[in-house]
Amino acid sequence: MNPAAVAATTTTAGTTAGPTATSATTAGTTKPAGTAGSHGPNSGHVTFLGAGPGDPGLLTLRAVEALARADLLVGDGPVLDVVRTHARADVGTAQPAADGEVLDLSAVSAAATQLVMASARTGKRVVRAVAGDPGLDSGAAEEMLACAHAGIPFEVVPGVAAAVGVPAYAGVHLSGDVRFVDAATAGDACWNEVGGSDATLVVSTTLQTVAVATAELIAAGRKPDTPLSVTVAGTTTRQRTWTATLATIAAELKATKALPTPEGPIAAIAVVGERTAQREHLSWFETKPLFGWKVLVPRTKEQAASLSDQLRSYGAVPHEVPTIAVEPPRTPQQMERAVKGLVTGRYEWIAFTSVNAVKAVREKFEEYGLDARAFAGIKVAAVGEQTAQALVEFGVKPDLVPSGEQSAAGLLEDWPPYDPVFDPIDRVFLPRADIATETLVAGLVELGWEVDDVTAYRTVRASPPPADTREAIKGGGFDAVLFTSSSTVRNLVGIAGKPHNVTVIACIGPATAKTAEEHGLRVDVMSPEPSVLALAQALADFGTARRVAAQEAGDPVTRPSERRPGSRRRARV
Repeated sequence: MNPAAVAATTTTAGTTAGPTATSATTAGTTKPAGTAGSHGPNSGHVTFLGAGPGDPGLLTLRAVEALARADLLVGDGPVLDVVRTHARADVGTAQPAADGEVLDLSAVSAAATQLVMASARTGKRVVRAVAGDPGLDSGAAEEMLACAHAGIPFEVVPGVAAAVGVPAYAGVHLSGDVRFVDAATAGDACWNEVGGSDATLVVSTTLQTVAVATAELIAAGRKPDTPLSVTVAGTTTRQRTWTATLATIAAELKATKALPTPEGPIAAIAVVGERTAQREHLSWFETKPLFGWKVLVPRTKEQAASLSDQLRSYGAVPHEVPTIAVEPPRTPQQMERAVKGLVTGRYEWIAFTSVNAVKAVREKFEEYGLDARAFAGIKVAAVGEQTAQALVEFGVKPDLVPSGEQSAAGLLEDWPPYDPVFDPIDRVFLPRADIATETLVAGLVELGWEVDDVTAYRTVRASPPPADTREAIKGGGFDAVLFTSSSTVRNLVGIAGKPHNVTVIACIGPATAKTAEEHGLRVDVMSPEPSVLALAQALADFGTARRVAAQEAGDPVTRPSERRPGSRRRARV
């Protein structure tokens, strides 16, 4: 539990109430019935939930179920960040903490207990989330006892303990004789016992007190040349691990400027023993191609979902910044006539060239009380997999998706020519953006089709991002930026400024790369095909090549944003 957690501060839908240790205001008041341990459909209930060491992907399925039913989440800030994405949008959140206020653990537990019990008595389903596993948290044990004495039903959802999860993410395999030590509570007897053994030790400590713990072990009989690893921010993309020996770790932390730190104590997991020597071969997390890279994605969250997921799989931290906004056409009559023609049998085909086009038609359908059944008897084409997925979510399975390049040109490669014998109607409905190119229209006309080229939506430049994001873009705070079209280049530079010269520039194709170069940007990465997922893979390949080059040169592996301003970038990969 975080010692900084004190007075209860309750937030509902982004609004912070005043500090209180006994009450909470939440927007979520609907309580599903039937949870284990509940006395009835209107009874309050408390779930003590382990949030794991930091990676939201380590939450258990049972934890996700409990979070989906919760009316109130109670926990410190970092823990709430891990669990809140699995809760309802209107769930209340409460921190047994006031910013900047620090009390001892007993005061923290007392404040949390009062808040949890008071909320449960009003019928709320409370999730008390703690880092790691609640079964290993002494404060959580006290809170459970208080609920038991008060007759408040509760359950425990175990989580991955930091002492187990962090070594796994650091590439340190634990097996055989393993001892776990909490440096904050270990006395002389404990140090003497573990210091005199050959067991692998997992020590929960802080970065600032690692040297004190290693000194205790050496004094208790451990050899000074015993290898160890020290990991901070374990299981997150901020994770960092140092390897040294008991005798040299203090010098290593100083040499790498890990210490001294201006902030307060930084939690760390130290593993002592010969097994840490295998980390060179077993490290899998910190060696991901884009580990820790902050990557700017100039798209909305909806557009960037699959791309951001792929970037995360490479260890990156995606940051979505919309560069365009979608608005209805200035004159909606053309779109209205086309949708009516769709229903009355005017078209043989409808071709979707973007997710936004699908959204525009779907909204117009809903306006008229129509659904996917209106597409009966009409062939449907999608320019690529993402557009096809949007159609499937609408209830429509596309008849045509390009087998090769996912673009207008690729769609034309597979589009059949008009045949008056087999095609009763020769007309295609093409809903698209106001700035779309004429490639598809011209190609369909050449194939013998009549095309109703309809403006379904307008694209306009988005509002500028927040000031701190603009500063990061211009100041080199991002490691890379992915440009998925020429318009994203023009609009990003227009609303936020030109990315710093240390930022890796990745473009989806030659046209986008040309636009980037026209804006004074040096293109480092270009996708081998016009696909956002291929672009992410190309950036990952660049990151891998960069890591290998640093290792072969004997240099430390750093992120692009860690390089000195003004330094030259590597040639394109």
